[in-house]
Amino acid sequence: MTTLLTNISQLLQVREIHVDKVSGADMATLPMLENAWVLIEGAYIADFGTMDCVPDLKNIRKIDCSGRVVLPAWCDSHTHLVYAGNRIGEFVDRINGLSYVEIANRGGGILNSAKKLNEADEDTVYHESKIRLEQIMRLGTGAVEIKSGYGLTVAGELKMLRVIKRLKENYPVAIKATFLGAHAFPSDFKENHSAYLDLIVNEMLPEIAKEGLADYIDAFLETGYFSVAETEQVMAAGKKYNLLSKIHVNQFTAIGGIEACVKHGALSVDHLEVLTDNDIEALSGSGTMPVALPSCSYFLSIPYTPARKMIAAGLPLALATDYNPGTTPSGNMNFVVATACIKMKMTPEEAVNAATINGAYAMGISQTHGSITKGKHANLIITKPVTSFYQLPYEFGNNNIEDVIINGEIIS
Repeated sequence: MTTLLTNISQLLQVREIHVDKVSGADMATLPMLENAWVLIEGAYIADFGTMDCVPDLKNIRKIDCSGRVVLPAWCDSHTHLVYAGNRIGEFVDRINGLSYVEIANRGGGILNSAKKLNEADEDTVYHESKIRLEQIMRLGTGAVEIKSGYGLTVAGELKMLRVIKRLKENYPVAIKATFLGAHAFPSDFKENHSAYLDLIVNEMLPEIAKEGLADYIDAFLETGYFSVAETEQVMAAGKKYNLLSKIHVNQFTAIGGIEACVKHGALSVDHLEVLTDNDIEALSGSGTMPVALPSCSYFLSIPYTPARKMIAAGLPLALATDYNPGTTPSGNMNFVVATACIKMKMTPEEAVNAATINGAYAMGISQTHGSITKGKHANLIITKPVTSFYQLPYEFGNNNIEDVIINGEIIS
């Protein structure tokens, strides 16, 4: 089908020439057209321009976007959307004063989710996960990375990755799968880390590769979880199966993990609530995308990623949700963008860049997603009538999305 969007008040992230990502001061520039149109042919963006040169086409679907903003659909590069049950009890425990570490030491946290996941059958996990996927699509997400990591057994990790594969097959949203067997050490391996690493490297990875279930590999590089050396072992093993790394790092402590990730060519390093000058130096000039997860900081009441310091140092930055049952039970990228503006002092221009083109880069799909560029997938958000795109983060509690287009079709 051919679709023509007309009378667009502001058309954001317009890039005639493709860019992989934007960094430093360039993040403050968000190219746009006013009083614009976009032509969609099938699943792709065919053309765009201003209304003084709108094409005169017959027998096509036309959508009048008067007073509305159109922008690329969000690219959420870090989620744990596939899980079973919830961790509402831990939410209350945290209100009552227990810390993340204290909850984990009582058998909560990741191990709690692993228990629920391993007790549930694949169809149940799929049904619960597809509801969450449909919700985030309606909230404007057109591309999403989904991690395993709540199995922590061969069968459990395969179950999760097979669910992600089913979601890929059944939904038009772009989905990337990340193997996160190195999310936590199961109770049986608390005193025998090398044995669990052997399980990941010699049993999980070969089977995952055999079935083609993962695009990337991840580890929780953090004090009390996976050390720098252990994470390097995971990254090296992933390379043997052509799985680039996307690593959790610097959420609570800085232990030299970022330098190791850059050395191993990680596509992204995610969290970064704690960041040293050495970390910034390691990231400078690299191909590794830093990813901030501000709604996690909001939910846990921990520091926010120091966006201003990073951008001033010339780094790029992406934004993602960290959607998971324990520390960020929300996949709302609109809230992420607003929180980045309010709490991290990112400008709306920077936040939109971080949540679109840079998010696409952190998923390895910026060639096909993340901007209004001819030939890219027609994944678009059409807002309700607004005064400008600034209204989206300003009205942080409102849903200002009217329609979402994914691969050329309205899904909302």
